[in-house]
Amino acid sequence: MGILGWIILGLIAGAIAKAILPGRQGGGWIVTLILGVVGALLGGFIGSALFGVGLETFWSVQTWLLAIGGAILVLLIYGLATRGSRSRV
Repeated sequence: MGILGWIILGLIAGAIAKAILPGRQGGGWIVTLILGVVGALLGGFIGSALFGVGLETFWSVQTWLLAIGGAILVLLIYGLATRGSRSRV
């Protein structure tokens, strides 16, 4: 899968992860989509390290599950890291 495929996969996985975790993470949709790309990479790395499966082709179910799982994990970590930095009014 080329770099454009990785970016598109990450953007879509980030949007799906945001729909699953609709919390109040800071940064809006742009940051969420960038975190989705990072999450897709992380999901592929974790999948290949732990289970021996990675991100294969764009239309593979395991690719999408790993990318969405990684994006959810990155969004959770980002939400925990930025929880105290928001100003309270």
